Amino acid sequence: GMMEVQVLGCSSVMKLPDGQADGGPGAMGKLRNLEEQLIRAKEKINSYRSLPADGPGKDQEELRRKVENGVRELWYFVRSELKKLALVDTGALQKNVDTLLQDLGHQQRSIMTDLYHLSQADGAGDWREKEAKELSDLVQNRITYLQNPQDCSKARKLLCNINKGCGYGCQLHHVVYCFMIAYGTQRTLILESQNWRYATGGWETVFKPVSDTCTDRTGASTGHWSGEANDRDVQVIELPIVDSLHPRPPYLPLAIPEDLADRLQRLHGDPPVWWVSQFVKYLNRPQAWLLKEMQEATTKLGFKHPIIGVHVRRTDKVGTEAAFHPIEEYMVHVEDHYQSLAQRMHVDKKRVYLATDDPSLLQEAKSKYPDYEFISDNSISWSAGLHNRYTENSLRGVILDIHFLSRTNFLVCTFSSQVCRVAYEIMQTLHPDASSFFYSLDDIYYFGGQNAHNQIAIYPHQPRNSDDIPLEPGDVIGVAGNHWDGYSKGINRKTGRTGLYPSYKVKEKIETVKYPMYPEADKLLKKP
Repeated sequence: GMMEVQVLGCSSVMKLPDGQADGGPGAMGKLRNLEEQLIRAKEKINSYRSLPADGPGKDQEELRRKVENGVRELWYFVRSELKKLALVDTGALQKNVDTLLQDLGHQQRSIMTDLYHLSQADGAGDWREKEAKELSDLVQNRITYLQNPQDCSKARKLLCNINKGCGYGCQLHHVVYCFMIAYGTQRTLILESQNWRYATGGWETVFKPVSDTCTDRTGASTGHWSGEANDRDVQVIELPIVDSLHPRPPYLPLAIPEDLADRLQRLHGDPPVWWVSQFVKYLNRPQAWLLKEMQEATTKLGFKHPIIGVHVRRTDKVGTEAAFHPIEEYMVHVEDHYQSLAQRMHVDKKRVYLATDDPSLLQEAKSKYPDYEFISDNSISWSAGLHNRYTENSLRGVILDIHFLSRTNFLVCTFSSQVCRVAYEIMQTLHPDASSFFYSLDDIYYFGGQNAHNQIAIYPHQPRNSDDIPLEPGDVIGVAGNHWDGYSKGINRKTGRTGLYPSYKVKEKIETVKYPMYPEADKLLKKP
């Protein structure tokens, strides 16, 4: 971005060169001259700001005022209705509350619709498309460059074995973690996937190889990870799973590269997710047979937009890591989002892509929600049961589920599930900024093995009860989760206290890391 330039107004006091009388014509002329230079400098600085000199467009200003008015009116309404509720008979209370929530929902959605239009106003949408493509092309090109060294036998390599003892989503994230460290340490990633439980022939039978020219693990010297500096002279380094990584390098989520940070924070609502998604994008390049199968499934299932993705994870997580969520809990948010979509597009049919490992759920959903069209590859549901999770068929199932979930307009799921987070990551690569296209019934976004996720307090908070923790502006908060009720839970790192605080009183603390910048790769991109 532009460097901050401070121009001090000098109309007040100006120290004149010694020996010149205060009112001499020479001095006045110099002053006027300096003043003109200052004015010109100020004009120049203003013209460097990102807005055109003629100011924001008419659409943008009208929408901004509309949003401002909408928020004001919403508050008037809430204030007045809540006062009325205090006087209602207890018998009629529930009915009044339900009606109130309905009205509030409608009003809130109208403001969100205005904000959507504001985000697209005066060519901003087109700019975002262009900027997103440029940034992604830049990163994809750098990864391709790193992965295809001129001489594989001399290249520094990072070995990563896909066979971590967990499911597909978790294994994919394991490879992403390896890739991020490879990119950070300028080593070509060698992916070992022989006897992969999901495809015995290895990664390349399903996806394109991670390198066209360098897939061989041999080198003059091989060693286990012992830190970037210690490993400098070792050609081939084997990386452990993130759970036992020591020492931990800075190249881990949720950090983003310093050289892209300004552009990313301007473009995207959750830059750390965007950065993770670029590695997922490079990995997720299906072989021709799988691509064909994806296209056939799209037609066969009647997958069309608008459509909302619902992922219900039951067999292997419930009772251990995750709580049971009935279908109603998901559908509340599906209905809510369809009402939002209806304000800005024609919804011919309310479609839901249902991905689940519970084969009885599709029937239940269809009978409870007859006004919806549920699309589900039911054979997928059968193959995801625990007994046959590790077969080629179940891999095809999970890949197709992730593929379709990532292509929906909006995702309702539990972020405790890797499959859902992978779908959300891929979604980021299909839109300039899809950071808000989800509702999670449990966790906020995280990346297994990530460094601390911190927020910074921007407003003070006085606890209302014993569950709350106090905040002062500038306090760093380690966030544990968002309760999706206006409050988040976390630890105030200054006071060491853990508890609740209003989510709006903090902002994300984005960590940047000096990643290598790959100028040689960027040069190739500029060549015609």
